[in-house]
Amino acid sequence: MTRKQTDASPIASSATVPTGSTLYFLSGATASPIDPKITDTPDAYGDTEAQAMSIFTKMKAQLVDLGLSMGDVVKMTIFLVGDPKLGGKMDRDGMMRAYTKFFGSADQPNKPTRSAFQIAGLARPQQLIEIEVIAAKAP
Repeated sequence: MTRKQTDASPIASSATVPTGSTLYFLSGATASPIDPKITDTPDAYGDTEAQAMSIFTKMKAQLVDLGLSMGDVVKMTIFLVGDPKLGGKMDRDGMMRAYTKFFGSADQPNKPTRSAFQIAGLARPQQLIEIEVIAAKAP
């Protein structure tokens, strides 16, 4: 993969996937509850940062099962719900604290192209973030 990246930006401005590469489309994922027995309280899934960490951790495992790594992610779409504790604003900073642990780090320097949106809601009212990705593996 060829990516245009700058050290200052947390995302790639473009990514090119070589001919013959296999594309992997991962469905949108949401966080797991902090305690699997408790799913219906306002704090069951944690704040945006905790939810993003849960999603990225699950995503990393899913990619490994496919023979891939987080470095193979070329496109990411992030859906953020306004956090009631922040006056209904999306918590981009919380998401970014989790994101930078998985992308653009010394261990994994690749950054995907990315879009992020604030949306009205997700399937469960306690969920604040959903993330879907496209990964690619060159032949």
